[in-house]
Amino acid sequence: MSLFYKPNRKPDYNYGGPKWTLSRSKIDLFMECAQCFYIDNKLGVARPPGFPFNLNSAVDALLKKEFDTHRANGTQHPLAKAYGLDAVPLQHARMDEWRDALRHGVKCIHKETGLTVRGGVDDIWVNKDGELIVIDYKATSKDGRIESLDEDWHRGYKRQIEIYQWLLKQNGFKVSDMGYWVYANATKDREAFDGRLDFELTLVPYQGKTDWVDGVLVQLKACLDSDTIPEAGSECDYCRYREAVQAQELLKSVKKVKPLPTTYAQEQQTELF
Repeated sequence: MSLFYKPNRKPDYNYGGPKWTLSRSKIDLFMECAQCFYIDNKLGVARPPGFPFNLNSAVDALLKKEFDTHRANGTQHPLAKAYGLDAVPLQHARMDEWRDALRHGVKCIHKETGLTVRGGVDDIWVNKDGELIVIDYKATSKDGRIESLDEDWHRGYKRQIEIYQWLLKQNGFKVSDMGYWVYANATKDREAFDGRLDFELTLVPYQGKTDWVDGVLVQLKACLDSDTIPEAGSECDYCRYREAVQAQELLKSVKKVKPLPTTYAQEQQTELF
């Protein structure tokens, strides 16, 4: 049995169970594919997860340490200064809790649905007007300088910032519509590896919109309360794979059906006439 993938979780962690909560990633899953979301949260069978990106996690951990130094000193990070962003890392007693994506995160109870919604932020800065700024760390290695995120697959990154903004607003904070990605891009123009990677850091702005969140939560709640499995997302590779496997199994089962013996068939035909 795989130690990496455990498809059937304990009922307590399914929708309706005492330990179930709605994470930011589950909202994103609903918007990507309602069928996978339902099978995961209502029926308790999760998608196989992607393999963890340990290098990305290492970059995240080091960035947090670096920004925490400025947080403790109340100073502006050189990256923010270079981009003319008058903001410093937020000092708050619940900062560690808000960054704990697995157990806590920023939480609220959505009034209209009663759902407990949560999401773990990478960082929060605060500007001179007292507005909180959502910061998300990203790491990659690609050619060119990263200054915008405009590809279709970046939609999930944008929703991520917007959900964090929405959660902070629900907790009564004054939140800037402008969030930022701190993007670490590993360069490949060195002559040798020499046991290290060099990164170019850029600060990529994004003006979020949170007016969609309430409506999506209402739709999501209706999906969970239904007894019918919803249709698959149009671009869901997991559902396409399941459908292809089911089609092959059906084809094999049809081939296994043996025709009636000729003599028996003839006997039945004789009796009819």
